[in-house]
Amino acid sequence: MFKGTTIVAVRRAGKGAMAGDGQVTLGATNTIMKQTAKKIRRIGGGKVLAGFAGSVADSFTLFERFESKLEKSRGNLQRAAVELAKDWRTDRALRRLEALMVVMDSSSLLVISGSGDVIEPDDSVTAVGSGGPYALAAARVLIRFTDLPAAKVAEEALRAASEICVFTNDRIVLEEIDLDR
Repeated sequence: MFKGTTIVAVRRAGKGAMAGDGQVTLGATNTIMKQTAKKIRRIGGGKVLAGFAGSVADSFTLFERFESKLEKSRGNLQRAAVELAKDWRTDRALRRLEALMVVMDSSSLLVISGSGDVIEPDDSVTAVGSGGPYALAAARVLIRFTDLPAAKVAEEALRAASEICVFTNDRIVLEEIDLDR
C-alpha cells in the first residue's frame, strides 16, 4: 500500500525538518515511474510542513483537504489534523484513500491516518512509508548520539533508509522551519 516513499520529520534545537525521497513506484509491477517527486509541501503561509506516504493522487486530495482545514482552524495544526482525520474516517470517498500524512509546525509534530488516528510521537522524531521504520531508527540514533541539526538528522536518516528499502531512493527533498516563532 505505501510503497515508493519515505518521509521523516525531526524537531531539534529550535528547528524542524522534514525529508522525503523522490521515488514513485507503480503498483504491482514495482516499476520506478519517477525519481524526483516532491512529497513535502509548505502550507499555511509557509509555517507548516506536510509530507505524505502513499498513493500520489490520494496525496493531492489530502493536501488540499488539510490546507482547507488549516485555514478554517486559523492555523491551529492539531484542530486541523483532528478535523481531517474525522472526515477521512467517515467520508465515503476519502475512506478509500491510501496514504499517511506527517504535519509539523512550530508547536506540533503529528501523523494523520485514514483510520482516524492523529498521533503525536513521544519524542521529536517520526517517519512513515515503506522505509519509515529504517529512517525512524536512524534518526533516533542520530538524535541520541550526535549534535547534528534537525535538517542533517532528517537527511541522513532518509539516506540510510534509501540504502535498505527498495521503494526509497536518495533523491532527497528537505524542508526546514523555525520552531521559535
